[in-house]
Amino acid sequence: MRLHVVSDVHGSVEALARAGEGAEALICLGDLILFLDYDDPSQGIFADLLGADNARRFIALRTAGRFEEARTWSAELWSELGGDHWTQVQAAVRQQYDQLFAAMPTPAYLTYGNVDVPALWADYLRPGQQVLDGGTTQIGGLTFGFVGGGLRSPYRTPFEISDEEYAAKVEATAGCDVLCCHIPPAVPELTYDVGARRFERGSRATLDAVRRWGPRLLLYGHVHQPLVARTRLGRTECVNVGHFRARRRPFVLDV
Repeated sequence: MRLHVVSDVHGSVEALARAGEGAEALICLGDLILFLDYDDPSQGIFADLLGADNARRFIALRTAGRFEEARTWSAELWSELGGDHWTQVQAAVRQQYDQLFAAMPTPAYLTYGNVDVPALWADYLRPGQQVLDGGTTQIGGLTFGFVGGGLRSPYRTPFEISDEEYAAKVEATAGCDVLCCHIPPAVPELTYDVGARRFERGSRATLDAVRRWGPRLLLYGHVHQPLVARTRLGRTECVNVGHFRARRRPFVLDV
């Protein structure tokens, strides 16, 4: 059985529509929406609502680690729009979800990314699109476990949760053959992004799972330009399936 795996779609509707070609099922590891594009500040919800120049400044502040300054300054920008800025952001998120779920091939197995808004997904899911987060399912004779979201960070993205909540979801997949997460295990070479020149947060609970029961395969995304995209930890092959928005092609898995 051939599976195609994607992560970090970030608004790539046309590429997503083609992602299932030649496969019997699609696995998506989250981050469907594009809020802010570090490679092209003119793209994304922030730029659409507040302008590309403001997006560039916001990115520069966050890249420099000046998170409080970025939040204070952007709050002033949002206030100038008038009304509740989340209402405007949510409308843009909904527009992207409407297009993305309509384009997504089926059957598809999905989990959330840290930039996703899980509460909205139910409004856009189509038949054949199954969401799993802290659970398992059988695909091609193997048990696949799914753990969505990210851990809390200075970026305060929409779906960040506590280490304890994340660990509980990992534990719910215990014994699976293939563990599918949005974020990598807490291994420095897997969490370092050479483009952004920073470490992303990785999961110690996932690393512990690799050590305790050793799934055959650990699939994840989140780190767009990893120092190391693939490595083996014990019996587990760890694979960053790639930044789909940039690559426009899925990771191919034969099971």
